Order: sequence, then structure tokens, then C-alpha cells
Amino acid sequence: MDNHASTTDHALGDNGLIPNPSASPLQPLADELVAIAARLRHAAAKPDLTENSPHAHPSGKERRYLAMARQAYALRRKRAAIFGNPDLFGEPAWDILLDLYIAHAEGKPVSVSSACIGSAAPPTTGLRWLGVLAEEGLLQRENDPDDNRRVMVRLSPAGITAMERFFDAAEMTG
Repeated sequence: MDNHASTTDHALGDNGLIPNPSASPLQPLADELVAIAARLRHAAAKPDLTENSPHAHPSGKERRYLAMARQAYALRRKRAAIFGNPDLFGEPAWDILLDLYIAHAEGKPVSVSSACIGSAAPPTTGLRWLGVLAEEGLLQRENDPDDNRRVMVRLSPAGITAMERFFDAAEMTG
């Protein structure tokens, strides 16, 4: 696991961590706030659509994959909010992969903190899954060139290929 991520790149809270909300009756509200934060993050920054950007002219297939990823991520947040217990549906690794695919397709950078929030799990769980996904070769970490205190994550080429193969398979069965 990346020491920079575990010591300098945590999510919210007075002590630098999100408290474990599973003991709180406010869990459904907390889940909805995480979903809102993710939607705001995706809406806040527009992709770089300059002519030289790889995202300037996405293909029809790339647009469909992005829509599928967004829908899957939103449905997972909605499901947790409706059932009121996100522990019933915990798949932080899948949430991270969906979130990173959306960011990739939109040309947006993702910090370790944002990826942990995107996992809809406690920060320590998100960090652990980021480590597993990196070991599996599905994502890459790199220091933020603008802020050495931050570590950025993105899907690796193998991760992008795997996600696209999944979306291809989902289209065939849908």
C-alpha cells in the first residue's frame, strides 16, 4: 500500500478520517450524501474537449460505456439508500473501478481521497481495495505533479480494457 496515500490523503473528519457510520441511524443519509458528492464531483469539472484531447471526439461505443458506468454507479448508490444498509451490497472494488472508468472517460483526474469516497466504504477499506486493484494491475498510482502531498489514481491500460470487455459483455446480454 502507498504510504503517501495512507498518511496524507484521507477523506473528511476532524481526525482526517470518516468515522464509521455503520453504528449510526444516519447511515442512509450518509450514503445519500456520498452519492451526491460523487455526482457533484463528476458534474463540477467538464472534460478537456480541446481538439488534441483524447476525449474530444468519443466514439459511440465510448459514450455508451460511459453511460453504462454512470448508470451502474448511480443505481448502486440508490440501492444502498433505499435498503438503508449499504453493508448488504458492499463491493468497494467494483465501485472504485466504475468511478475510475467514469473519470477516465471524462478525462478527469482522481485523487486517492476521491477514489476512497467513490468506493462508498470507510477510507481504510477504500485504501485497502486500491492496493488490491493496483496489485492486480488494474489501476496505477502517481504523485500529483501540482501537489506532492496528493497521490492520484487512474485505471491502467489493462483496467480500461477489462472494463470495456465487461461493458461489451453487458451489452450482449442486455
